[in-house]
Amino acid sequence: MGGKYRITGDAYPRMRRPRYRRRLVLAGIGAVVALSLAGWGTLQLIDVFTGGDKSAGAADHKRDCPTPKPSAAPAKALPKPAAIKVNVYNATTRSGLAKSAAEELKKRGFTIGEVGNATKAYDKKVPGTGVLLGAPTAKNGSFTVLGTQLAGAVQKTDTRGTGEVDLILGTKFKAFSTPQEATAAMAALTKPAPAPSSSC
Repeated sequence: MGGKYRITGDAYPRMRRPRYRRRLVLAGIGAVVALSLAGWGTLQLIDVFTGGDKSAGAADHKRDCPTPKPSAAPAKALPKPAAIKVNVYNATTRSGLAKSAAEELKKRGFTIGEVGNATKAYDKKVPGTGVLLGAPTAKNGSFTVLGTQLAGAVQKTDTRGTGEVDLILGTKFKAFSTPQEATAAMAALTKPAPAPSSSC
């Protein structure tokens, strides 16, 4: 070409790459994103209308773990107060203590035997509230019931062959448990043990 458009020398004007390739790449990326969003939305709709897999999993769990049958250990059988013969002895320096204690136990339904002062083995030698003394068979019966009336009493056994129980009052004895406290303690002892919970 001539004139001012004349090309001289070895330099040629650079030609730009066509832009259609860039458009194709952008269009492909947009299509992938749109398909991904559409698939995610479809899954969300399916979960909404079907409740997902939670209900199915819960049903499978119920089938694998049957409902446990209610069961409890039998209540402990304890003798009635009227079936317990109590000998009341005073090991303190307070006069008349054994008599008043025996009268109170009688009001609460216990059968009263001997009432008097403690023997030399226990006289003024019981620092606590009292001592329950009886045959070994009394440990899980008479001692338990009589113990609800006097908190902190020490239990001891001897070689006697009778079922009667000695109550030896100590220096810290002030009064028996209230009838309400004794009743609550007895109810707790005779209450059936709860059934073990299922591991499912």
